[in-house]
Parts: sequence; C-alpha cells; structure tokens
Amino acid sequence: MIEIEGLGKSFPVKGGKNVEALKDVSLTIGDSEFFTLLGPSGCGKTTLLRLIAGFEQPSIGSIRLDGRDVAGLPPQKRPVNTVFQSYALFPHLSVARNVAFGLEMQHVPTAETRARVRDTLAMVRLGELGARMPAELSGGQQQRVALARALAPKPRVLLLDEPLSALDLKLRKQMQAELKRLQAETGIAFVLVTHDQEEALAMSDRIAVMDSGEVQQLGTPRDIYDNPHSRFVADFMGESNLIPGHELGRDPALTIAVRPERVMLGGTATSRTKGTIASITFLGLDTVYDLTLTGGTRVRARRRDIGETLGLGDSVSLHWPPEAERELRA
Repeated sequence: MIEIEGLGKSFPVKGGKNVEALKDVSLTIGDSEFFTLLGPSGCGKTTLLRLIAGFEQPSIGSIRLDGRDVAGLPPQKRPVNTVFQSYALFPHLSVARNVAFGLEMQHVPTAETRARVRDTLAMVRLGELGARMPAELSGGQQQRVALARALAPKPRVLLLDEPLSALDLKLRKQMQAELKRLQAETGIAFVLVTHDQEEALAMSDRIAVMDSGEVQQLGTPRDIYDNPHSRFVADFMGESNLIPGHELGRDPALTIAVRPERVMLGGTATSRTKGTIASITFLGLDTVYDLTLTGGTRVRARRRDIGETLGLGDSVSLHWPPEAERELRA
C-alpha cells in the first residue's frame, strides 16, 4: 500500500543552513498492516507521517500510495485520512455531523452518508450517541468520534498521530485494544506514530524504530525486542541492562544487553558476575532488584515474587541463559 524510497526532508533555519529531519528512509507498508513509527521526540517520525499525508513535500525521494506516485498531491487527493492527538472535532456539530463532514465534502449522496455514519458509529461503539455534542463526551468517546470521522470515507490508509497520548492509562489500554480491533475489521493499513514502546509492542504487526531522522531497525515487535541491533534500540525498546564488556570479562568494545526479566539471582548456576543489592521494589506479582556490579554498573533484575529473602546490601551472583544476551558494538 505504501512504498517509500530514499525519502529525505530538510527544513531551513536561520543562518542559511538546513536541518535534516529525515535521511534516506526506505520502507514498505502492506495494505492490511498495522505499522508503527516509534522513536523519541525529534526522531523524524511525525515528519514522515506528514509526508505520507501530504501536509509536507519531500526534499528528495518518492512516496507511492497504492502504486501511485503522490508527489505534489494535496492531502485531500490522497487515499489517506489522519487522526490527530487533539481530536480536532468541530464543537458546534453533533457527533453524527462530525462523522458526516468528510462525506459531505466528497459529495456522497445523503442516503449513503446517513448509512455510513450509522455503520461507522456502530463500529466504534457509539451508535446511540449520534445526537450528542462533543463537549458532552468523555475523552475516550471523543477519540472514537475522531476515528469514526476518519474511517467513514473509507480511506486506504489511516494515519494516527499519537492519538492516545492525551488519555489516562486505563483508557489508553482500552483504546489500544479498540484500535487493533478496528484495524482487523476494516482491513486497511494503519500507520501509528508514538513514542510509547509498550503501545507499539501491543498493537503493531511491524515497527520501525527511528532516531535522528533514520530508521534504526525494522521488524516485528518480538524480533525487535528480542534481537536489538544497536545499543540505542536495546535501550529504547523496553527496559534493558547495558553492561560494558569488561564487567563480564569480555571485549571492552562490546556492550552486553540483557533484559531484566532474564536476570536470575543466586542459585547454583554458573555465575556471570556478582553484584550488591542497592534497592528492592515490590510490584505485586514482580519484585525489582537494582544491583551494583563491582565496576559500578547498575543492573536490574525483575523477578516473579516468590517470597525471596534477599535484602539490601546482600552480595549475590547474577546469571542468565546464553540466548538471553545480545552483544552490541554500537
């Protein structure tokens, strides 16, 4: 559905120099894929989304949507719709009129517009609220209206610009499940921009991890989590211990990445290293142990709580299975 090749975008700044927001990005997105652009603020993910939408034009490279080069095409001429973080609902229009707005702009016949509004509101589980005004809705309900308005014209691609960031944690979890359900029901490509790693892991078929205007790694959530290709990806994608090679008797140029849930404490297995417990945090099912290694590196172990009797200041051995670690050079 989306083919991006050699895409670059520069913005002029004072002094006559340009800032590169994107550098030689190439990727493809399937026509029924939930694809996520993940990265910290300023990494280029929103710029890439805006280029796909047509709100910006590339400095170099190409974008093809459904096999068509969209260079120079304005947003309304592209087979995409965008859901923004702010919802951007029209406060003076009812829920139904908000959803109908895009259809009316496309001059869809009145009877078909009513049917699509009804069906789309039912899809987002707001079928009884068509007559309400946006101010009468909760944040989660307003987000559903924004989704319905974007889906009603039946775009080939739905772009989602951090749509859940304004919601509280519980509602965000619910909406993650709703977005995944909607994507499966509609069968269209969803492209999500987020800085939330857990959100990306929970919803995506594939993830592009971005930093400094470049795609650092592209793959499935499990592949990126289990097999990070760089120190940046290992550190950004979930929680990871990054241990200098010399702390484990390895090449000093190496960094060893191990997830906290794979680190075991004590026992009779071969010890990888030793550490002193600096803090213990009880989290219900899990207990988190922060340890200091001999060379001063901090390491975290996240263990299912079984009433272990380890205490602050205890010196313990640390070990993990060989397949749990990744050797990184960058």
